[in-house]
Amino acid sequence: MAAAGTNPTSNPIEARSLRVQYGAHVAVAELDLFVRRGEVVALLGPNGAGKTSTVEALEGYRRPSAGTARILGLDPIADKRRVVPKLGVMLQGGGVYSGMAPRAALKLFASYYSSPEGPEALLELLGLQRVARTPWRRLSGGEQQRLSLALALVGRPEVAVLDEPTSGVDPEGRQAMRRVISDLRERGGCVLLTTHELDEVERLADRAYIISQGRVAAEGTLDELAAMAGPGHVRWASTPGLDFGRLEQDIDAVVREGPPGSYVALAPGTPDNVGRITAWLSQQGAPLNDLRAGRAPLEEIYLRLTRQGPQ
Repeated sequence: MAAAGTNPTSNPIEARSLRVQYGAHVAVAELDLFVRRGEVVALLGPNGAGKTSTVEALEGYRRPSAGTARILGLDPIADKRRVVPKLGVMLQGGGVYSGMAPRAALKLFASYYSSPEGPEALLELLGLQRVARTPWRRLSGGEQQRLSLALALVGRPEVAVLDEPTSGVDPEGRQAMRRVISDLRERGGCVLLTTHELDEVERLADRAYIISQGRVAAEGTLDELAAMAGPGHVRWASTPGLDFGRLEQDIDAVVREGPPGSYVALAPGTPDNVGRITAWLSQQGAPLNDLRAGRAPLEEIYLRLTRQGPQ
């Protein structure tokens, strides 16, 4: 149910023509962004691209120089008292007193909300029961990250903004955090996350914004971003040192050999292309192993689009 005074038909997270400027330096320029209900969206970009300034404006920590930032249709600065109970924020720094243990921190934060998540349930969900009485300063980096996520979610927010949520977290912790983020989405909440860990984006995000020089370079689902970035890949393993000059002509694409015997064609993985590759290998009397066709990995898509810059 929407909070009093919110607009249930608006996007829970939205920026329009957002501009953030520090003196003569423009960190964010005319940026448009939105996150729908029940959606996880990643905000990607190199250091200095404007991610932090964008997120701070949405969280109400920084006043835009121009344009608007809205949470549940509300101004996160002017309407702070109505926004805060509905917004969960995970900061990289954590913001926990160094001597406070996870159980005590969660109980304290839970006391700020009228209908919080149970602290014990969050400790169990994020695998923190074993260290529930351990002071923050003695937690590992991954355990601190798990606690930071738990604190962001203890108020049962409709909207969550997560800054590098899985940084430094071990595989078990990552699985737990993915479950928590997926559960929030399934309950109709929405998540905006910033991260440099692109494998996590592939696992979690419905869409992504790639920003460069304070502007949106590209936006869409991962498949849509792949289409913008160019052809996909066909990968296979075979005899090392094959002369693939004729194959490049047949499929009209660049073919490379990486580690000996490992080949990649920068071409769409269509049935025709796959058929030409297998026919060529047969003509060479070469074996075919581990054939994979699909879009380019997100890391390569990201690098192509950030090099292109804003369109």
